[in-house]
Amino acid sequence: MNSTGKNGPGRPPRLSRERIVDAALQGGVATLTMRELAARLGVSHSSLYRWVPDRDGVLDLVSEAMVERVLPEDEPGADTWRDWLTRLAWAMHDEFLAVPGYAAHVARPHRRHLESFGRLHDKAVAAFVAGGADTEQAEQNWTVFGLGVVRWLGAAGDDPEGPPFGFYVDTLLRGLPHRCFDREGAPSW
Repeated sequence: MNSTGKNGPGRPPRLSRERIVDAALQGGVATLTMRELAARLGVSHSSLYRWVPDRDGVLDLVSEAMVERVLPEDEPGADTWRDWLTRLAWAMHDEFLAVPGYAAHVARPHRRHLESFGRLHDKAVAAFVAGGADTEQAEQNWTVFGLGVVRWLGAAGDDPEGPPFGFYVDTLLRGLPHRCFDREGAPSW
């Protein structure tokens, strides 16, 4: 098999982006190794390296797939931005927690896959702008919203007495400002 994934005429490729992602998601990502992933796929360790350079490359593929799964298909509007962000948060909840170790991985500081998480960022910022925030405030809201949701998911199960996710997201979205504040925290009208 060459680096394009082609075996030659008439032979289907044994590896594909989809197969690698599916295999990576089967047993979780917290302790996933390239050898373990190759075994799950039934290929040699070296064959896997022809498709992805390292574990980070696998996690990049997983992140691409996760962002595709969680982004709502519609665009946020002035009347729907809060609902859109709520649906995004719940999709992140469902998808990230379905893969053992993924939410904790995303919650920890690490190199993010810029393309996939950039799409998530851009869509969420657009939702806050649709809700009336200027670009600077929308960026700040994304930081609070994104970190808040991801950290809650990363800690899921660690605090059984903590607030339920729905309550947390609703409170978070109601509390984020829709106008700019100056550095001292006073409204900037």
